[in-house]
Parts: sequence; structure tokens; C-alpha cells
Amino acid sequence: MHYVDHGSGGAPACMQIAQGPLPVPAADEVLIRVAAAGINRPDILQRSGKYPPPADASPVMGLEVAGEIVAVGAAVTGWHVGDSVCALTPGGGYAEYCKTPATHCLPIPHGLSVVEAAALPETFFTVWANVFERARLQAGESLLIHGGSSGIGSTAIQLARAFGAGKVIVTCGDQAKIDYALALGAHVGINYKTQDFVAETRAATDGRGADVVLDMVGAPYFQHNLAACATEGRIAQIAFQHGAKAELNMQELMLRRLTWTGSTLRARPKAAKAAIAVALLQQVWPRFQTHPDALRPHIHAKFALNSIVEAHQMMEAGTHLGKVVLVMTG
Repeated sequence: MHYVDHGSGGAPACMQIAQGPLPVPAADEVLIRVAAAGINRPDILQRSGKYPPPADASPVMGLEVAGEIVAVGAAVTGWHVGDSVCALTPGGGYAEYCKTPATHCLPIPHGLSVVEAAALPETFFTVWANVFERARLQAGESLLIHGGSSGIGSTAIQLARAFGAGKVIVTCGDQAKIDYALALGAHVGINYKTQDFVAETRAATDGRGADVVLDMVGAPYFQHNLAACATEGRIAQIAFQHGAKAELNMQELMLRRLTWTGSTLRARPKAAKAAIAVALLQQVWPRFQTHPDALRPHIHAKFALNSIVEAHQMMEAGTHLGKVVLVMTG
């Protein structure tokens, strides 16, 4: 098979197309002929040498795919050769074939193409686990999303609206990204370069602040996120794109009984990710049929496998709206 080899890592130009044997699925795994694979921020970090894969994971980048099952392990039940699936993977998605635990697979949702389905797992697993399970967003509550035009942000907007959030507020870096987020269903867009997101969030919530904050920025926003929260508010931290360490005054957290939580996805045990898959299948997947226009991934750009350098350059530039996807051509 063909796959993307990033060697010892570095700038996008370090990637090249290589050939190697097909992965052999373990007893609890399936082998997928990949039709499309989503590109995500962790892939950029892995290529750059800042996010090494777990010891038991494929060294090949790619954390989500969609395609057809072509082999199943001896212990697999519920999936068969020929089934069309999208799947969270431990790595290996930038390839024509990829193996993954069978319990991390989901059927392609009603009405979605295989390319659209490839853009689902990484962001849907992440948003569901952090916004809904850990931060416990409830119908009628307000949600502040940093990076509202990203793949994570787009998913968070759509899921929050589908589950009845009272007000969805996003921060973005320019008006085009704000307009995109508003078109997806956000109620309020804030330009973080020209506006104070704490003041704007409080103004949008009649002074009380956001019930839940979803953040991937990190250190520069730590204290501001506390200030943007409502009493009993919850912060879900999913990344630290601009640093993980900062001086922090915790008094606000204590006085207003705030909760600060978060998680990483790739390092979680197989069983934990399988449980998220079950929750998505039961609670989210039916809504693709009942909310066909409101719950759909936005594909900003599609690249062939041999254009992976350009795909990563676009991701790093931050000009995309929604998701960037690799489409296999051979």
C-alpha cells in the first residue's frame, strides 16, 4: 500500500509517499480500505516532533478515516467484510489501508458521503467527551467556543445547537470566520483580535457569563476563561496551542465554584474510546437523520495523498473553515 512517511519529522516538506505492507489486524481489530482521512491539529504536532504516537500505535499519521472493512479479527463481532464505516484510529490513517479497534468504528451516518464521514470521528469524539460528558453542557445553557471556525469549533457549534444550547458564542480571528460560524448556528461571534471576549461574553449572556467554555488556546486565556464563566461554570481544556504554563490566580475559580476539566483523546484506553463511540451511536448518530441540514461536517478542501504537503501547509496557515480531508486516489 501507499502511505505518508514523515521520516524523522520537521516542516511539511519532510513528508513523502512511501510503499509498505498492509497492516495486519489483531483479534479485536478491523482493516479498512481507506477512502478518505481527516487531517487534524495533532497530525501537525506529530509531524513536527511535538506529539509522538503511543508505543503501540502506528507511526503513520492520521487519526480518523472512512472506508470499507476488508478484514476482521477473530474476536470481532458486529462488523463484517464489506461494511462501510468511519473510525477513530490510533494512527495510520494517512494510508490506503488502516487498522483500528472494531469498537472505535461507527456506521457512516445517514445522508453523508464517505468523504464527509472521514471528517467526523476525531472532532465528534473530542467534543462529545469534553463538552457533553466532562463539562456537562445542558439544554438552555450557554457555550463559549474558542476557535469557532476550526474543525473542533464547527462540530461544537453544531452539536450544541442540536442539543438545545441556549446561546452559542464563538471567538474567531476575522470577520469571514465569524460569518462562517454564525452560518453554522452560532448566536454571537467575537473577533478576539479587536474585542475583549470576556466583556463580550458577559454582554451576550446578560452579565452572567458562559456556563461552559471550550478552549484549545491555553496559557494566554487561562485567567480570562475564569472571568468569562458564569457562577458554577465549567471549562473544558482540550489543547494548549499557545502554551501550557502561566501564572494563575485561582481565587475566581473558588469564589464562583467553577470547574476546570479536560482530556486528551489519543492516550485514553481503548475501552474509554469505545464507550464514547457507543454514546455517539446512541445519542448523536440518529440526529444526522433528524437534523440533516444542521448536523453536517463542512469540508473546506480535499487533497490527494500525493498532495499531503499542501494539505498540511493549509492546516498550519489556519486559513481553512471546518475540515481538510485526504482523499485516496488509488
